Amino acid sequence: MDKITNKNTLRSLWSTSHLAGGNAPYVEQLYESFLHDPNSVDAAWRSFFETLPRVNGIAVDVPHAPVREFFRRLPRDGRALRRHAGAPAAALDEKQIRVLQLINAYRFRGHQSADLDPIELLERPAVSDLALEHYGLTEADLDTVFDTGSLVGPKKATLREMLDILTRAYCGTIGADYMHITDTAEKRWIQNRLEGTRGRPEFSVETKKMLLERLAAAEGLERYLHTKYVGQKRFSLEGADSLIPMLDELIQRSGKVGVKEVVIGMAHRGRLNVLVNIMGKNPADLFMEFEGRKAVNGSGDVKYHLGFSSDITTPGGPVHVALAFNPSHLEIVGPVVQGSVRARQERLGDKDGNYVLAVVIHGDASFAGQGVVMETFNMSQSRGYSTKGSIHIIINNQIGFTTSQQQDARSTLYTSDVAKMVNAPILHVNGDDPEAVLFVTQLALDYRATFRKDVVIDLFCYRRHGHSEADEPSVTQPMMYRKIRQKLSPPAIYAQRLIEQGVITPEDVEQNAAKYRATLDAGTGVVQKFLPKENASYPYAADWSPYLKERGCRDTADTQVARELIRELAELCGRFPEGFELHANVAKVFDSRRKMAVGALPIDWGFAETMAYATLLKDGNGVRLSGQDSGRGTFFHRHAIVYSQKDGTAYVPLRNLWPDQPNFLVINSLLSEEAVLAFEYGYATANPKTLTIWEAQFGDFANGAQVVIDQFISAGEQKWDRLCGLVLFLPHGYEGQGPEHSSARLERYLQLCAEHNMVVCNPTTPAQMFHMLRRQMRWAGRKPLVVMTPKSLLRHRLATSALEDLTGGGFRVVIPELDDLEDGKVKRVILCSGKVYYDLLEARRKNERRDVAIIRIEQLYPFPETILRKELQRYKNAAIFVWCQEEPKNQGAWYQSQHHIRAVVPSAGEIQYAGRPMSASPAIGNYTLHVQQLHAFVSEALGPAT
Repeated sequence: MDKITNKNTLRSLWSTSHLAGGNAPYVEQLYESFLHDPNSVDAAWRSFFETLPRVNGIAVDVPHAPVREFFRRLPRDGRALRRHAGAPAAALDEKQIRVLQLINAYRFRGHQSADLDPIELLERPAVSDLALEHYGLTEADLDTVFDTGSLVGPKKATLREMLDILTRAYCGTIGADYMHITDTAEKRWIQNRLEGTRGRPEFSVETKKMLLERLAAAEGLERYLHTKYVGQKRFSLEGADSLIPMLDELIQRSGKVGVKEVVIGMAHRGRLNVLVNIMGKNPADLFMEFEGRKAVNGSGDVKYHLGFSSDITTPGGPVHVALAFNPSHLEIVGPVVQGSVRARQERLGDKDGNYVLAVVIHGDASFAGQGVVMETFNMSQSRGYSTKGSIHIIINNQIGFTTSQQQDARSTLYTSDVAKMVNAPILHVNGDDPEAVLFVTQLALDYRATFRKDVVIDLFCYRRHGHSEADEPSVTQPMMYRKIRQKLSPPAIYAQRLIEQGVITPEDVEQNAAKYRATLDAGTGVVQKFLPKENASYPYAADWSPYLKERGCRDTADTQVARELIRELAELCGRFPEGFELHANVAKVFDSRRKMAVGALPIDWGFAETMAYATLLKDGNGVRLSGQDSGRGTFFHRHAIVYSQKDGTAYVPLRNLWPDQPNFLVINSLLSEEAVLAFEYGYATANPKTLTIWEAQFGDFANGAQVVIDQFISAGEQKWDRLCGLVLFLPHGYEGQGPEHSSARLERYLQLCAEHNMVVCNPTTPAQMFHMLRRQMRWAGRKPLVVMTPKSLLRHRLATSALEDLTGGGFRVVIPELDDLEDGKVKRVILCSGKVYYDLLEARRKNERRDVAIIRIEQLYPFPETILRKELQRYKNAAIFVWCQEEPKNQGAWYQSQHHIRAVVPSAGEIQYAGRPMSASPAIGNYTLHVQQLHAFVSEALGPAT
């Protein structure tokens, strides 16, 4: 009975719906009107029609009535269509061609004549391609009817009507720069949106009031802070106030179509405003930060570097919004955000980017000036790094600190031109026109949702104050700031427009401003759509709680595995699809690995590393490894990706161990260090359950990513309380290959070590590599791990392990003397780390020295003082303790570790250094001299026989 009642109710509701069958002619007529001119229908209907599926998933529908009319007239007009053109008709045909060229010119270059600059600092030069005479047309042709071609609108119109459409669509306060796109479907989509609305959709009264409220909030906060905290840096948003309604629309509109998370990256300007007016940060907390009363963990950071996260209500449900922490280093937060978004998308199973969106806010000078922007765009469509399109917003102040943008800060027409490299559409917009800003925001979000590609909004605005509020900008930019001082603010301009339209009254403006000030005075939140923590429960967040207890690096971890498991996983890793033909050399590698799995051959590095990944996958962890040539391995040792010699197809054994296994992803990255490492850092901060590794092709090449290492990896926990388990593989070892192919600059990482912020290891055996990687995921905490990985040791006859070394034991921070020496006869103890151990060992054995012990330090930070002190106590008769390294004296571990060594060596012992002399270069380039130096310092370390 209930089901019948429900069905009758549904029938009743449907019969009265505007989509009911009886209303079909009315709805069809509305749809025809929308296709002809979107502004001709009510905003609610326009919003509904815009959400309809596209033709072939891409193109906008075309009006049906003209099509029907064409076929009705075809029999009647067929003879006329077939007539031969006479002289007058030929002239008209020539002009028709010119008209179509003119339409195309507006699409290509209309943005150069657009009214973009709110301070009108730069003159807009005449664009000859847009002049009638350029096409042999005159004012006499303005009332001639032509075919409109692909112009969105009527199929025929006068030239005057077409110019009206084109100038409003392309030369108003929006400059659409998109004809560089190579995909015709994308260009047609944009043309439909711009030309169909004439670049100016009509918004409802409620929307206009919302725009003004958001603008007033942006200005209200800045003026409040300017008065309350005079002279303090806040990097004001004033002049770019439209950013606040833009971000509000991005969040609300994305939530409406199903987005669950929005991750934002931005630099200083406007950050405090975004925190309070978009993210919902409590103003009282911000005021405490201004007054220095806010308690912090670790070192803390300045208030305009801090991140925040919150849940915001939208028409489609709550959206989790995260603002990334970032340092002052320009544009570096961009790839960090991309990595975080990729991790979140994978956590949600979001392969198409439907649920997680990246929004990156740039400065104009830095967007054009910082190479990491290009690197990040280059990643945007690649398999290992794509996030299915990001929204980029340039806050275009038209100045870089004190540097003129047009004259000195770039060599391109626009600051945004670098985005053209990935065929991203660029929407320039005048920040003083908030309705245009709202429209391009909607267009950008819809484009990204349709094509899964990056899109750029270039928000032309200005900076009302200097670089900071303590700066005096008119010293270097007198003309610019004379105009700025004379200008009304964007909220004032828009309020004046709405008053003239009768939408609001002057009293409304004053009341709203007073209400906002009162809210700030009360120190309560100003975002009405903010969900308090007690009412918000975001179900897709990464759970970091298991890793919060152990904030040091002091615990141990059980990394042993059963022999049977090694054998089983090795067998699975050696299976390939039927007919898959390995390269002969690769086939030998896998044949050897099968023997290693049963103990028939000593274990090498490639097998140990592969087993570490396989066992971690078995434990339920994901693995992500990226770097230049990481699939095969720079040194032909890994072979995580293998290629069929028959047809070139690739196969990844570790991705195909068993159904529904955790993800294993190995990526041959683009030739970038900075953006790729920043991406991996962002990924690791959002996914504690995946072993995330970045591998430098040669360790020194990490220099190109130094800002990521210095500002994020080494200090992120202390500054921002952000945990991260990222691993860095840095090939290290002196083989006589010259300065850039020897040193991973161990000294730099040790210099950054303090407060148990990260771990630095220099493993010398395959088993150590195996247990070290497993320990990284089985530890109670999450810390960055920097690994000096070997090169020549990958095939060194002594650098092997037994199968029992994997199935038993664990990672040893100190490896004691392994040869059978009598402790009491040892007079000299050599401490070392890394590959030099094998040089020392071979020389000692060759010289039959039984009075010298060699101890390896496998973990250089945290330095294992307790274990090493206990080991040294074995050698009661040792008087000389030598630190031996293959690096120059001013590099390597000596200077950063000698205080630890002095703390553990017996007080009567003498401490000596043996190694290469000081050098400005990491290594010499002459192989003969390299060998001479090696023999000299090894001999010095061993000392004279006693």
